[in-house]
Amino acid sequence: MLAKVQSCAIVGLDAEQIEVEVDITNGLERLTVVGLPSAAVRESGERVRSAIANSGFHFPSHRLTVNLAPADLRKEGPAYDLPIALGIMAATRQVLADLDDALIVGELGLDGAVRPVNGVLSMAAMAQKSGYRRLFVPQPNAPEAALVEGIDVFPVERLSDIVAHLSGQNEIPPQTPTAFNPGEEIVYAVDFQDIRGQEHAKRAFEIACAGSHNVRMVGPPGSGKTLMARALPSVLPAATLSESLEITRIYSVAGELDGDGPLVRPRPFRAPHHTISHAGLVGGGTMPRPGEISLAHRGVLFLDELPEFGSKNLESLRQPLEDKIITISRASGTLSFPANFMFVAAMNPCPCGFYGDDRKPCSCSMSTVQRYQGRISGPLLDRIDLHVDVARVPFEKLSSLDAGEPSSQLRRRVEQARARQQARFAQQDKAHIVVNGDMGPAEVQRYCQLRDSGKNLMQAAVRQMDLSARAYHRILKLARTIADLAGEADIDTPHLAEALQYRPRLIM
Repeated sequence: MLAKVQSCAIVGLDAEQIEVEVDITNGLERLTVVGLPSAAVRESGERVRSAIANSGFHFPSHRLTVNLAPADLRKEGPAYDLPIALGIMAATRQVLADLDDALIVGELGLDGAVRPVNGVLSMAAMAQKSGYRRLFVPQPNAPEAALVEGIDVFPVERLSDIVAHLSGQNEIPPQTPTAFNPGEEIVYAVDFQDIRGQEHAKRAFEIACAGSHNVRMVGPPGSGKTLMARALPSVLPAATLSESLEITRIYSVAGELDGDGPLVRPRPFRAPHHTISHAGLVGGGTMPRPGEISLAHRGVLFLDELPEFGSKNLESLRQPLEDKIITISRASGTLSFPANFMFVAAMNPCPCGFYGDDRKPCSCSMSTVQRYQGRISGPLLDRIDLHVDVARVPFEKLSSLDAGEPSSQLRRRVEQARARQQARFAQQDKAHIVVNGDMGPAEVQRYCQLRDSGKNLMQAAVRQMDLSARAYHRILKLARTIADLAGEADIDTPHLAEALQYRPRLIM
């Protein structure tokens, strides 16, 4: 007898509908899974056999063929265990319910327990879009699935529970929809008021957060570069509901959701070690998964000791920094992951760390310094808006008991500047542009007009600093953000002059 159950697969960040067909024929007892399954899917037969038997049901002693359609799409992961088990039980008339309007996912333990799977938020979105009315998911995944409106989500703890529900014996109550509280207080690990000195660097970070600009810090060891980078999330505005859903979707597919709640509220802060692989940074694999740059979407990607990262990894950042997406091509197809993040980097000026320091002499030769800094290519530096020199903090400031300006005040000014930007772009129907850092050349030409004095200053800067067209546009975007922080409608000469001072300095 033939039975069909609907499930789904994760391809990139999207879910694709999978039809699980189970056919029982005469012959020796054997379970065969076809439809381009991975090793984890092929092993589901043994898990399903034990789960059905240990849940008090009958596993047929016949030949079973399980087809996962469409057959040309590779199936990975254990999410097909539960639909395969229900398909077998429907084919053997142990389950008589109509499953045409239901989508079912879940991994089975040998005792019949239903374990969580990755990518449930994408699966719920696909189910709602495809017109399914019911979604059966593992109990730990239910709050995540309930973020999608318009579909009933049923949390399943054991195989016997869903069988009892479908038989009408003991119905499972639907999961309560997850509420979004925009005023929820977020606790940050580091606050800027705890960082002594470095007022010019704090100003640079305020500008960077206001317009979502990229930052590179250069300074000796122990000057506070890493600490300031870790305080950066406390200045960024809280994520909106749509941004939180984007972040949660990526983290769900990557299996990075923690137990604090179904919705990721804080903006991501990712700080991979310099030994990270290329696939770990940009994403990849046989079935490509998001990398660190996608996990930093709508947040911060922090690379400490920037020159220590492999040149292949650093150069792979150039495309996502420009396009806000990362495209991964394989023989089986091409996938794109979002990668709209603030890039923050920290580095020493030389291998010993003290080139240009006013207290400790540098032990590196000039050629060594140039070779060390040359590990960062010109095209990558060109994509960074603010280059900040971070000097060591003097004793007087280190020992001072006076707290600095708290992150909450910085965040308030950043939110006001971003509100001006959003109002500006909303009037021009630029929904895909949220902050100044998102602007392209057309938007720069429209919103970053200079007065005559500013044009003269910019003309001199282009000639003396040998600026590229990309650097020219990035300076204008930065000046636009500085003007927004000042509450000015037009870019004035002081705004442009401050933006120009953040360009990288050449080694003499």
